[in-house]
Amino acid sequence: MAGEDPTTRRAQLADAVNAIDGAGSKNDLIAAIDKALAVAEPKGDPDAIESAAVAYKRAANLCGFEVEEPVGQVATTDLPQAWEGMASVTAQQVVAAAARAAEQMTEAFGKGMKALLGLADGVRAAQRADDPGRAELSRARSMLGGEDGFFDGMVEKDAEEEEKERAREIARAGAKARHAAAVCADDAARAAARDLNKLAAEARAGHLDAKGLSPVDKLMLADTAMVDETSTAREYNEILSTNDLERSSERLDSMSPADRAEFQRMLDAAGSPEERAYLMKGLAAGNDMESMRDFSQKIAGKDEAWLARHLTPVVTEVDANGNPVTDTRENKFHNQPWIQGGDGNEGSCVASSTVNARAMVDPVYALGLTGGPDGQEDSGEAFRERLVDEQHRVHEDGDGENSGFFGRGPATGMDDEGWSEVADNELNSPTGADYERQDLNSADDRRGVLPEIERSVAEGKPVPIKTTGDGGHALVIVGHEGDMLQVHNPWGETTWVSEDDFVNGNMQKASDERFPDATGVHLPK
Repeated sequence: MAGEDPTTRRAQLADAVNAIDGAGSKNDLIAAIDKALAVAEPKGDPDAIESAAVAYKRAANLCGFEVEEPVGQVATTDLPQAWEGMASVTAQQVVAAAARAAEQMTEAFGKGMKALLGLADGVRAAQRADDPGRAELSRARSMLGGEDGFFDGMVEKDAEEEEKERAREIARAGAKARHAAAVCADDAARAAARDLNKLAAEARAGHLDAKGLSPVDKLMLADTAMVDETSTAREYNEILSTNDLERSSERLDSMSPADRAEFQRMLDAAGSPEERAYLMKGLAAGNDMESMRDFSQKIAGKDEAWLARHLTPVVTEVDANGNPVTDTRENKFHNQPWIQGGDGNEGSCVASSTVNARAMVDPVYALGLTGGPDGQEDSGEAFRERLVDEQHRVHEDGDGENSGFFGRGPATGMDDEGWSEVADNELNSPTGADYERQDLNSADDRRGVLPEIERSVAEGKPVPIKTTGDGGHALVIVGHEGDMLQVHNPWGETTWVSEDDFVNGNMQKASDERFPDATGVHLPK
């Protein structure tokens, strides 16, 4: 039966409503009603979904009472009172990381329960609303009887016309009810998929399964963030994404014994958990051992602030309640924004957004821009010069228009073919994913692609998008939380837009009123 997928059912029933409204003849109306009746009913077993939610609740309670509270007690009270010195500090860090992991596990089970309950409610409501709508459509279909023959359609009596219009009204109401039910089921399914994919990506330590790493190593690497360990922003600023954890594991396991031993020595010599995490991130980004050896020497002994400033273009800020700040925030290295052309006046948004996206996932590449050849520079002015040079390189690689290079830089951007080329060329190696362009021609297209976008950014793979209106502009989606998308603009800014804004043509909130519609996306496959 057609339309098993919730998003497809939603679109098919919207088309059916329009077909019923636009049907001119009796036969056209019969065909439109049959089209609406042919769409499958909402699938799913709400009771079974609720049973799974109950199991999540039991797991959350068990984790909270039997794991989270005792481990937290050890980290905050028992160890400090019983043991002093550097070994105690290290032990406290490990146990604190374990306490955070237990807390996150409790929270994940609770959020999983909420996601499943929401899905169960949505499926149940959709099924209840769908049945009456189907009944109304069937009633309207019966009123019309058989299709008219060739000569029947040539003369239509007033009574027949009135009956057709009564049938149309009933059919319209039934199709709209079925469409509303389909919207309910689709929204519930997408919300559950979004939240469960996010939770799966946040089960971080389990993605680091390289041979030879101890459980403590795995725990500490997965827990390390680019902000202070007391900050409520930790969960939004982990250094290693899920994709980093998986890719670094694969790289370690595929190394020769000599290279593995050398890289282990780099990790052992690192002066902080953050330094170790950035080494793993650099390895995950596909850098060879020569590059990693050089990178290790450049960041050796650097403090947390230096590492974050040089290696992480975007830090997510939170409010007093620990929620992401959704206002527009500048992304700067010292006084210099990560902005196209160095000042925002060049037409190099594709190249610039791609450079910024790559810097977010490859700290070796980021340090080349911020720290220069020796990795030690700390100057906004020198960074600007390197950043613009790199933007021009990528712009030329995508065959972008070059008329302004000897004046103020690229005057206009590049075409879709060049955009596809640079997105894949620049982001394939650091993420391990092939990027493919997908055109977005409607709200249904944008709604349908959202789960893939949100899964990708939850795993740590940035997603380039194109927005249009009065011209075109390139942005990068770099994160999501709930129904909000975190968008990096190559004008040196990061902001948040809602899923509804993305779907319904309100993307000007991520740049300005010239570019409201998301019309293309590059997805990692």
